[in-house]
Amino acid sequence: MKPYILLSALCFVVSALPVSAQLPSWAIGPFTRPVTGQVSAPIVKPDPQSLFHDPILDRDVHWQALHTFNPAAIVRHGQVYVLYRAEDDSGSMQIGMHTSRLGLAVSRDGLHFHTLPTPVFYPAHDAQQSREWPGGVEDPRIVQAPDGRYILTYTQWNRQTYSIGIAVSRDLEHWSKYGPALGVSGPYASLMYKSGGILTRLQHGHLVAARLHGRFWMYWGEIQIRLATSPDLIHWTPVEQGSAEAVPPPSSTETSGDETGHALVLLHNRPGSFDSGFPEVGPPPILTRHGIVLLYNGKNAAASDPVTARDPALDPGAYAVGEALFSAPDPTRLLARLNQPVLFPQQPWERSGQYAAGTTFAEGLVHFRRHWFLYYGCADSFVAVAIAPLHATSRPQ
Repeated sequence: MKPYILLSALCFVVSALPVSAQLPSWAIGPFTRPVTGQVSAPIVKPDPQSLFHDPILDRDVHWQALHTFNPAAIVRHGQVYVLYRAEDDSGSMQIGMHTSRLGLAVSRDGLHFHTLPTPVFYPAHDAQQSREWPGGVEDPRIVQAPDGRYILTYTQWNRQTYSIGIAVSRDLEHWSKYGPALGVSGPYASLMYKSGGILTRLQHGHLVAARLHGRFWMYWGEIQIRLATSPDLIHWTPVEQGSAEAVPPPSSTETSGDETGHALVLLHNRPGSFDSGFPEVGPPPILTRHGIVLLYNGKNAAASDPVTARDPALDPGAYAVGEALFSAPDPTRLLARLNQPVLFPQQPWERSGQYAAGTTFAEGLVHFRRHWFLYYGCADSFVAVAIAPLHATSRPQ
């Protein structure tokens, strides 16, 4: 156990992760789970009693009856706001077959949350209904724009196809939807893609979307992680092999491009590692003095794969949090990548639920009271938080 530390006038014990002593200077961490009182526990749980009058069904639904997980996070007015995915009790008992909406929870200390009684973002009779119904809106990431707006990236899921949707708000409760990030026409119109993290930097204590080389940047995707740029945080163009943003790939096998003109691949799976199944973008990445730090979710290979193909320290199919470092002068260039995760399923609520293999699936990272607060989904069922100190070496640029 670590010593007692003081945070937000609250004393608590933290349980350390075994990888903590191995982190290089550029990495964010080590992350620890806060223990308040005698136990560590999820911070957001399902509430079967919560009702919401759904505008499409025109009836009340138990909008967060089954699962609450995969959170985005932002600091506003000195408090932490968490947007989390909530699943109702409709559909069949399978992952992705309930309707998802986004709830909002608020905390003064980043640890204890009050949740709003109804969702703040959901499928409705709007231009995005055909993309979001009946599956819903899933897995948010959020950043603050330089002009103060909040930019949401989320998964639009209609149970047939999915894409990254973009939405904008001034108050986190009222949202305008702008549709698929990569557009509704052109070579990426029919692509199924998800998980978009927009590059941020620390400004006056807040993580704000960062312009780099005159553009905004978004790391996106699962299976393979790619990159896109935007002039306005709403309309995004993938970086392709041979484009102006892409430099010739280094000799490392970590980076590859598709010479047919498809989006440049920056990160893929590593056999035998915690991300042997595939990587998937986590929270919005951060521009630091070392470069761009991207936290991502690595899936371990499946039980049907050879034992040597996966990480034996994790359950087959488990999700753990890894970190990669990209160059600020050239955001396509991978500089380093951790060989071990900084967070992985250990607690009972991280290893049981609707995703029994276990997940610590990170989507929200905030700078709050001189610490990093990492908000993550647990087994597709709960929301939890892990905390890391703001070392001088890991402070944003």
